[in-house]
Amino acid sequence: MSEMNNLAIKMDKITKTFGKVVANNNVNLELREGEILALLGENGCGKTTLMNMLSGIYFPDHGEIYVHGKPVTIRSPKDAFNLGIGMIHQHFKLVDILTAAENVVLGLEGKTTINRKKINQEVSELAAKYGFELDPTKKIYNMSVSEKQTVEIIKVLYRGADILILDEPTAVLTPQETEKLFDVLRNMKADGKSIIIITHKLNEVMAISDRVAILRKGEYIGVVDTDKTSQAELTEKMVGRPISLEINRPKVENRQERLHVVDLTCLNGDGLKALKNVTFKAYAGEILGVAGIAGSGQKELCEVLAGIHPAIGGAVLYTADENGEEVRERLLGLSPDEISKKGVSMAFVPEDRLGMGLVASMDMTDNVMLRSYRNNKGIFVDRKAPKVQAERMIDELEIATPGVDTPVGRLSGGNVQKVLLGREIACAPKVLIVAYPVRGLDINSSYRIYDLLNEQKKKGVAVIFIGEDLDVLMGLSDRLMVLCGGEVSGIVDPKEVTKEEVGLMMIHVDKEWKKKYKKKKKEKKELEEKAKEEIHE
Repeated sequence: MSEMNNLAIKMDKITKTFGKVVANNNVNLELREGEILALLGENGCGKTTLMNMLSGIYFPDHGEIYVHGKPVTIRSPKDAFNLGIGMIHQHFKLVDILTAAENVVLGLEGKTTINRKKINQEVSELAAKYGFELDPTKKIYNMSVSEKQTVEIIKVLYRGADILILDEPTAVLTPQETEKLFDVLRNMKADGKSIIIITHKLNEVMAISDRVAILRKGEYIGVVDTDKTSQAELTEKMVGRPISLEINRPKVENRQERLHVVDLTCLNGDGLKALKNVTFKAYAGEILGVAGIAGSGQKELCEVLAGIHPAIGGAVLYTADENGEEVRERLLGLSPDEISKKGVSMAFVPEDRLGMGLVASMDMTDNVMLRSYRNNKGIFVDRKAPKVQAERMIDELEIATPGVDTPVGRLSGGNVQKVLLGREIACAPKVLIVAYPVRGLDINSSYRIYDLLNEQKKKGVAVIFIGEDLDVLMGLSDRLMVLCGGEVSGIVDPKEVTKEEVGLMMIHVDKEWKKKYKKKKKEKKELEEKAKEEIHE
C-alpha cells in the first residue's frame, strides 16, 4: 500500500464503450505525485476519453480510480474538483466580457456580491507564485491566446487542484510562450503538483515530461522514462511500426509566379482590420508557409483569396501560362463560382472541416459531389463518377472507413481531413490553400498529409500552407511568411532563420527586419565563399 500512497492517480483496468466501439479496454495508468506525465497516442486511441473519465465528463463501464491511494467515484466535473483534479481543455471556456479574476471565481459558491479588490490580489499572488504574468483586471477579449490559457490554469489552481490535465496546451503558442509555459509547469511540479500533458509534439514530450504513457487503439501499451527513450522509439510504440520523422522538402522546380497579392486589406467580423496592406507572391511548385499566433489574420487571408470574405482594399492577381500565352486575371471581389468561370483552378481546405469543408451527415460520394454537381446538365445528377472518385480516394489516401456510404461525421479527424484534402486535389488545382491541415492529427496521419502537399508541389501547384506548428512549417515550407496583427512581419527562407527569430516576428512587426535579414544572408554567403576559397588554396 506504500507504493499506492506515492501515486496521485491510479486508473486500474478502465473500460469504456460507446455502443459497439471500445474506446478504452482494460487501461491502466499511474500518475506519481510531483511528476509530469505525457500521454501519447494516435487519434482515436482513447486518450481524451480516458482523461474525460478522470475529469468527470464520462463514467467508466468497468475499473477503479484511486486518488492519493483512496478509491473514488467521479460522476461529474464537480466531483473531480472536490478531489483536486482540474482539466484545462484545448478550447477555452471563458466569458469574454469578464476580467481574468472574474472568470477565475465564476461559478464558485459564496456570497451574492464579491470583493473585487481581494480577488484581484489573490489571483495576482497565485499567478506570481508559479511565474505567470497576468493582469487580473484585464478583460478576456483583450487577451492573447497565452494569457487566456493562463486564466484557465489559474482557475483550476484557485479551486485547489493539485492534479492538472492539459490537453494540447501548446497548439497555438509561439516558441517563447511555450518555453514560458514549461517553466511554469516545472515550478508547479517543484511545488508538488502532479501533471498530465496530452500533446502530439514529440520534441515537447522529451523537453517537459518525466515519463511517457502510450495508448494504441484503446489499449495501454506501457510507460517509459523520458530520459531512457527517443522520439523514434515513442513513435514506433504509438503506431506499432517504425516511422521516419524526416519531413521531406523536395527542391523547387520551374518556379513561376502564380499569385501576386498587393496591399490586401480586410475587416474581421467585429469591423476591425484583420489584414493591413499584406503583400506577397506565391509561386508554382513551392509551398509558401504562413506562420502567426492565433488571430493574426490567417483565417481572413485564406477566405479572401478563396473568394468567400470581402476585402476593402488591395489586389489579388493570378498568373498562368495557358497554351503558351500568359493569362493574368484579377480575382479580388469575385465569388468562388466567378473565380472558377475565369478558368482559375483554385482549391481551399478550411480549418473548420465539418463546418465549412464537408457535410457531416452526408457520405463520401455526396461530399465529393459538392464540388461537381453544378457540372451536371439536366435535372438528374450523376452519382457514378463521384462514387468512383470516392472509392479511389479510399485506396490512394488509405482512408479508414466502412465504405463510401458511411457519413463522414463518423470518421476520425485524420480520415475526415484526408477526405476533404483528397476531394480538393482531385480537381487538379493550380493554387491550393490549406488551413491547419494537421491540427489535432496524430503523427501517422500528419505525415500522410505532408506527403500529399509535397505531391501537389511536384505537380507545379502553388501551395499556401497555414500552420501552427513552427517545426513543421520550417521543415515543409520553401518560404515562410510571418503575420503579426494582420501585417507581414517578413517573408524568409526557413533554412536561413532560427525558430526563435520566427517566434519574435510572430509577436512584433519589425520594419527593419528585411534589412537585418538581407544583411544576415549576405554575411552567411560571404563566409561560405571565403571557406571555399580557403579550401581551394
